[in-house]
Amino acid sequence: MKKLIMLITLSLLILAGCGQSEDKNAENNQNNTNTQEEVTLKVASLIPPMTEVLEVAEPLLEEQGIKLEIVVLGDNIQPNTALQAKEVDANFFGHGLWMQTFNENNDANLVVVEPIYHAALGLYSKEYSSLEELPDGATIALPNDPTNQGRALAFLDDKGIITLDEEAGIYGSLKDIVENPNNYDFQEVDLLMLARMYDDADASIMYPSYAAPLNLVPSEDALLVEEPIADFAISLVAREDNVDSEPIQKLAEAMTSSEVKQFLEENYPESAVPAFE
Repeated sequence: MKKLIMLITLSLLILAGCGQSEDKNAENNQNNTNTQEEVTLKVASLIPPMTEVLEVAEPLLEEQGIKLEIVVLGDNIQPNTALQAKEVDANFFGHGLWMQTFNENNDANLVVVEPIYHAALGLYSKEYSSLEELPDGATIALPNDPTNQGRALAFLDDKGIITLDEEAGIYGSLKDIVENPNNYDFQEVDLLMLARMYDDADASIMYPSYAAPLNLVPSEDALLVEEPIADFAISLVAREDNVDSEPIQKLAEAMTSSEVKQFLEENYPESAVPAFE
């Protein structure tokens, strides 16, 4: 009888030990799973609606175990340099040609993940309500960086305000202007200063995100509005080494979701037209 009792006791101890081991293994597996699922993505951006699009995408990513950290920077150079230096995982502030120019000038390897929305240039004037009122010799402010200046000049060329050398394309500069029948005086300023030039120049070429704080609406206030161009869509950008990673691809999915599309259509119907279906 004593042997039988000892045998039963020993069996119970072994079973209890196995149970504890299984519980411990299950706990460890759960911890490992949680650790693997906890991913943080840092995305550099500048101003609304760029930052707002990321905010709409944020809860969609959180449902998939991805924490989105929005890093707001102060100029249109830092987002690319931060991404190339791997200080952030992606950026959302510019278009593909701007990124391409950065790559060429910095031996970088940034790539467009997904175009998100079109931000058409507009020519705005505080003093004049139509292009016909703009006097000969009027001062027009435009971006001073090669990519955005080329785009602005191509915009004016397309609208018949100036004529560019045929070989200039979208990379033209002031020296490529071959006809300026109204003798407009073009002032080159930093992209982020164009809104301030609205007060100082006769007219200023601006993106919608810079015109919006001035309560300017393209269809109502712009003397001219650019037609949407695919290469100039504001895009999510990553690096060659992480563009195909699951977190970046999930970020792209969230930023092209029906929630983001609805947000843009309801809040920025003219100034941020979705570039995705």
